[in-house]
Amino acid sequence: MFTRYRRVLSAPGALRFSGSALVARLPNSMDTIGIVLLVTGVGRSYGAAGAMSGAYLLAAASLAIPQARLADRLGQGRVLTLAAIVFGAAMSSFVVVVQAGGPTWVAYVAVVVGGAAFPQVGSCVRSRWAHVLDDRSDLDTAYAFESAVDEIVFIAGPILVTVLATAWHPVAGLLAAIVAGTGGTLFFAAQRATAPPPQPRPRGTRLARLPWRVLGVVCVVGIALGTLFGAAEVSTVAFASARGEKGYAGLLLGLWASGSLIAGVATGLVQWRVGAVTRLRWGAISMAVAMLPLSLIGSMAVMGGWLFVAGFAIAPTLVASVSLVEQSVPPARLTEGMAILETSFVVGLAPGAAVAGPIIDARGASTAYLVSRAAGIVAALAAVSLREERTP
Repeated sequence: MFTRYRRVLSAPGALRFSGSALVARLPNSMDTIGIVLLVTGVGRSYGAAGAMSGAYLLAAASLAIPQARLADRLGQGRVLTLAAIVFGAAMSSFVVVVQAGGPTWVAYVAVVVGGAAFPQVGSCVRSRWAHVLDDRSDLDTAYAFESAVDEIVFIAGPILVTVLATAWHPVAGLLAAIVAGTGGTLFFAAQRATAPPPQPRPRGTRLARLPWRVLGVVCVVGIALGTLFGAAEVSTVAFASARGEKGYAGLLLGLWASGSLIAGVATGLVQWRVGAVTRLRWGAISMAVAMLPLSLIGSMAVMGGWLFVAGFAIAPTLVASVSLVEQSVPPARLTEGMAILETSFVVGLAPGAAVAGPIIDARGASTAYLVSRAAGIVAALAAVSLREERTP
């Protein structure tokens, strides 16, 4: 049953670079929670913690694409090694300053530098798979595997950072994220044999153009899905809180992610006879349909069951979007293209949460799920507008 995964992971160096990329990506789901737990753990306000966490995310999103472009041009090894060193040093400085009660502005500088240097391993590992594998079907399996890895990261990371910070020491959670991000990235970057060759731009020449007719639409889908995720997460926490079960909010979100994890693994077992555009269309439509009943559900058990089912639409949609970007973007700018796609999801998260929050205060969690419903409809309409699949 898992022959396809065995074949993909048996490619020379594949298990090593994918495994190290998993460790390197743990900060994706640990850093912001770790910052909040550290800052509040030393007696500062949630407002300060949220502002520092937001500054970190903004810095990371702002420089993700330039870093990926440099990785294409100079090579993943050089760029990621430098990024990992700066990230580790800056975030360690942040921990020291906050723990010692140092000046707030110094803490902000450190956390912004750390966010700006955050290593773009997620984009790099996907472009590395495209370099290592020649078969289209195998590449789809590899992307499905990485989607499953992402779900593991977002299930395990928050649990790990919370347990370490609350049961041991406020510093421990964020420190574990820093060690994982720095160490995992350095190990990933050191594996030069599987890295795509650098694509330097000869002087006087222009960069190959990005296919914005395709990439732009995929990014609209990404932003809409990011909004869907951001609004649904906040709404689900409020839904559980309103029923006196706030402690089970994590379980509800975990069920959502678990459905996606199972679907991601299943996606990699299929030899697709339809292209990425068709899969993205149906995936986005499924995401929209999955959001329709949420505002009508009143039971915790029913909500958990439906979120688990709804999660099955997530991974196949994300895998299709990654496959479409890989097929459309020039090889010399593939890591950059992947970073643009990942950034589009991040861009949508904050507005989704920001719009849902006031609705929750005014009308309750059930009404706030309408934000996710609307975002799902936008994603579906954008995906349906794609007309053809472009291959290199």
